[in-house]
Amino acid sequence: MPKPDNATSHNADQYDRQIRLTIPHYDDIHDEILTFVKVQCPNPETWLDTGCGTGSFVRKAHEIFPETEFCIADPSEGMLNVASQTLKECRYSFLGMCGTAGLPAITDRRFDVITAIQCHHYLTREGRSEAVPACFSLLRDGGFFITSENIRPFSDEGIARSLASWGAFQRRAGRNEVDVENHLNRFDHEYFPITVTEHLQCYRDAGFRVVEILMISGMQGVFWCRK
Repeated sequence: MPKPDNATSHNADQYDRQIRLTIPHYDDIHDEILTFVKVQCPNPETWLDTGCGTGSFVRKAHEIFPETEFCIADPSEGMLNVASQTLKECRYSFLGMCGTAGLPAITDRRFDVITAIQCHHYLTREGRSEAVPACFSLLRDGGFFITSENIRPFSDEGIARSLASWGAFQRRAGRNEVDVENHLNRFDHEYFPITVTEHLQCYRDAGFRVVEILMISGMQGVFWCRK
């Protein structure tokens, strides 16, 4: 079977359907982030979504913030091709086909909001140490960085039990046993979650003056930081 056209286990044209069978509360995560921005930064002038994937999150954001100028980037050509169709009625700019760490080299713009949704857990710890400071550097003073990712339990038993629960969710959602096992086996091989404590320290090390947790559910975490 050929590999997917991006870092996930799903081809770009199937991602939006498959991810909802894979990640618990996927739409709730989007809604929590959008609600947070609406309350805390109600009129963002500029918003960067790195690792934009299919563009579905930006499309939702555009409906709430129609005056905001959105910019997108992703390392996958397949994802960007789908995003161009998803966002064809939206106001947005394409920054480039690149990962987060490469963005400061291709833009000198500054943003009120930067989001990274379900993308940085594909990075190693060394990769994060480049990607998160890149987001910090691209924010305006007072701007918000918001990210959602898979998170790592603190113990081996915690990992085993959390993966078992995650697999049970996927089976209830309708995924077959082979797909469930293939996804769980990607842990620490194709995606590399870090603990909540490591997340918070990573953001502090990047220079953010405020670092907080927005949402934790199972092996999913949402964090917000302010420059």
